[in-house]
Amino acid sequence: MARDSVTVLLPAQDVTQSVEIGAITKQAVTQANGITIANALDNKNNSLQIFVENTTGSGATASTLTVKAGDHYPNKILGDLDVALAAGKITAVLLEDISRFENKDKSIYLDFASGFTGNVWAVAKRAGIKPVA
Repeated sequence: MARDSVTVLLPAQDVTQSVEIGAITKQAVTQANGITIANALDNKNNSLQIFVENTTGSGATASTLTVKAGDHYPNKILGDLDVALAAGKITAVLLEDISRFENKDKSIYLDFASGFTGNVWAVAKRAGIKPVA
């Protein structure tokens, strides 16, 4: 399966150094492909937030997201995790046990129930020192 890719948005600090700002780019989900979040955990610890917008059907119906088990032993034996997606809503997913889902290439895989339509995006805080402009 050739997965569609999502890049984690790492907002940039404004001149006041009080907030970080970034424009969201939604990735439309092709249910048959699934999603890979590349370099999902190259950010500040536990700051990754995955957003799933469920637009399934004309009136939108509930659906399911599957966060796939990673390929690191021993946590991969915990398996996949299904997350309920409310009809017509945006669901935020924060991974508490990141080692359960992280692959060796630093990606995380998402699959969707049959018939799902919607969008995905991910946001996290930048780690390390501020890059020189």
